[in-house]
Amino acid sequence: MTAKLDYQWHLRKVMADRGMFSTTDLIAPLEERGISLSSSQVYRLVVERPERLSLKILMTLLDILDCQMDDLIEPVRAAGTAARPKTKSASGGAAPESVLGGLRPKRARITGVDQ
Repeated sequence: MTAKLDYQWHLRKVMADRGMFSTTDLIAPLEERGISLSSSQVYRLVVERPERLSLKILMTLLDILDCQMDDLIEPVRAAGTAARPKTKSASGGAAPESVLGGLRPKRARITGVDQ
């Protein structure tokens, strides 16, 4: 099973590193590059983690802040998921007992009843 990935959004931190401490500091540079966002849209972009983000806006942010994509987006393992070792499928063989915890039921044997 592959680990589920998530991401962390670091726009606020990158802005602070560049001396931009107000979310409205992005409005003018965005408009200079042809992107018109309201102050509330810019606030949500900076403060919240975007679920859908236009590549044009992403590339513009990289240009304004003079940074790389790795500086803004950090891939992380999703909360509550842990990497599990790969096990063989039921048709490919038995899974190791360490994964099952030794709690495998015993097969029932049905014998004929004498009447």
